[in-house]
Amino acid sequence: MGNLHKTALNDHHAELGANMVEFGGWEMPLHYQTGIVQEHLTTRKEVGLFDISHMGRFIVRGKNALEFLQHVLANNGAALEEEEGQYTMIPNKNGGVIDDAYLYRFVPDEYLLVVNAANREKDLAHLEKLSKKFGQVKLTDRTKELAMLSLQGPKAKELMLDLISAGHLPEPLRNYLSTAHINGSQVLISRTGYTGEPICFELFIERKEVGMIWGLLLDKGAQPIGLGARDTLRLEAALPLYGHELDASTSPLEAGLARFVKLETGGFIGCQAIERRRDAGHERALVGFELEGRGVARAGYQLVRSGQPCGVVTSGAPSPTLGKSIGLAYVPPRWTAPGERFDVVIRGREVPVRVVETPFVRSGAPS
Repeated sequence: MGNLHKTALNDHHAELGANMVEFGGWEMPLHYQTGIVQEHLTTRKEVGLFDISHMGRFIVRGKNALEFLQHVLANNGAALEEEEGQYTMIPNKNGGVIDDAYLYRFVPDEYLLVVNAANREKDLAHLEKLSKKFGQVKLTDRTKELAMLSLQGPKAKELMLDLISAGHLPEPLRNYLSTAHINGSQVLISRTGYTGEPICFELFIERKEVGMIWGLLLDKGAQPIGLGARDTLRLEAALPLYGHELDASTSPLEAGLARFVKLETGGFIGCQAIERRRDAGHERALVGFELEGRGVARAGYQLVRSGQPCGVVTSGAPSPTLGKSIGLAYVPPRWTAPGERFDVVIRGREVPVRVVETPFVRSGAPS
């Protein structure tokens, strides 16, 4: 793994005995010594700390920054007030998705766009090319200089309150933002996360200071969590993973993400293509399912009905919270109601599955 990017916390992960793997061009912890299941349950019951500095972070500023973002993103960036964020997507001209992303507005005159690690270079090239058409737009890749942590779980708020020396936490509503100081270091804080936990924070910290803050969070009781539990947590929350539920050929409407696509604003790349595909009728839709037999339905496994192929699994894993195997899959729209049944083919064996409502694990209200 010598040619991989490394986050500022790489040595810290090694000291904690992390099992390091390649992910999106980065060397990242898959799990620590306690293992994936325990890390998953710790996040649900207490508080988990994730190094997510592998994600791409772009700063967008300039007189025409908002006009540019309205053209290249599917959600309505104009709706963002200061200290607000939103989930969004980078669409292509065919109505598919180049990447999904998060847009933050911590201060009035600039935006922070967070993208997936594996797509960072592709996204940057795409956005830089388009930015040249908008005049006064400056796009800066700050992935290496600006670290990113995620603190998730029921005890996250009390831990943060114990550490903040100035400033405040965001309002207890998802997508709200704030700026605070921890031990003299400025931290940008968002009420966001990839776990489905209602008490959730993501922290943006200068690279030279993230090791200190990581250590303080661990000292206060946060437990380090790797990519393995991050994936099972996001699956329980039925959150999409690029390359699984989303890709360049998938319409966000097929994936059930219509609320993040502001067709009424118009003007963004792929807007008309998304509308045409919607009006023609999608041939598939994303559903959640539970296995009613033994086994695990992995991504790429085929779904059958009366022996005939009818869909494909996009993500699947055992749910540590529920104690059963769950998954997401694309099937014909007429078969998406809870209670519909299929079989998933696991190593040549057909195992019954049942469509269920998502998210699989429902969270309470933020606090």
